[in-house]
Amino acid sequence: MTRAPQAAAGVEAARLLLLYEEMAVIRRTEQAAHDLFMSGLVKGTTHLAAGHEAIAVGASAALRDDDYVFATYRGHHHALARGATPEECLAELMSRATGLCGAKGGSMHLTKASDNMLGSYAIVGAHLPLAVGAAWSARLRGTEQLAVAFFGDGATNIGAFHEALNLAAVWKLPVLFICENNLYMEYTPIADVTAVANPAADRAPAYGIPGEIVDGNDVVAVREAVTGLADRARAGGGPGLLEARTYRHYGHSRADPATYRPAEEVERWLKHDPLDVARGRLAELGVPTEMVAGADERAGAVVQAAVEAAKNAPGPDPRQALTDVWADGGARWRT
Repeated sequence: MTRAPQAAAGVEAARLLLLYEEMAVIRRTEQAAHDLFMSGLVKGTTHLAAGHEAIAVGASAALRDDDYVFATYRGHHHALARGATPEECLAELMSRATGLCGAKGGSMHLTKASDNMLGSYAIVGAHLPLAVGAAWSARLRGTEQLAVAFFGDGATNIGAFHEALNLAAVWKLPVLFICENNLYMEYTPIADVTAVANPAADRAPAYGIPGEIVDGNDVVAVREAVTGLADRARAGGGPGLLEARTYRHYGHSRADPATYRPAEEVERWLKHDPLDVARGRLAELGVPTEMVAGADERAGAVVQAAVEAAKNAPGPDPRQALTDVWADGGARWRT
């Protein structure tokens, strides 16, 4: 009788180590994106999700491969968690032909439809109704697929958020709404402009949707919370909403130094780093520090190789500029 708990702990330790390594890959990819941007190799803007890794990785671990995922412009971590490689993402940011979208999407529009990662959206809240539509499609086809929309706290003050929740509840659709509440909507504290303490979870009940709150920096807690909501939705229980509390390690975008955030607040959250939380859980499960270090080393090697490959990749062929943009792949719409 003593073997079962030990065996279960061993399985959980192995799973958690894999999740940890996935988060480490995402963290290093985000760091690489920042460095490449600062060196002038990434044009345009970038919105880094360093600090949000546990939400993407934990949620993805609870989903099926054929579930649909929609993300915001701060969506690198979701693309990576759903199957995109660091090389594909970094090449896209650097406008290379080998990029995830062939250099047509850039940082804010990472998409991998082949893995049902159906895009990152620059317009705040625009993808929430799209996730509802994807869930409706799954309902009509009887596939038991879920649609999952990740969004920031600022989107909760956008009309599309309320419209999407309302229709999802009326039709009892298999869709999950996951709010990545990092406390700031660009440069403004969400608490300064919102009437409720929990901008997503406190509003969900108004639409008859269960609203839960989770530590978004704990990959295990996120996985468990999403598993529960996903099981309920697949069983016909309708939509669910999860508000994951987290914190971004960089500014809102570009080279924003984020000096508007109190130093003590930043220090407190940096001590609750998702990777550190996972390391603590691994230690509790008896995983040797050497194995964790090995995961870090592998993550570093993968991302370093991705950086070099992206740097050496060719630029896009101008003749391909209008392909993959419209349904027929051409430009006949112009005439």
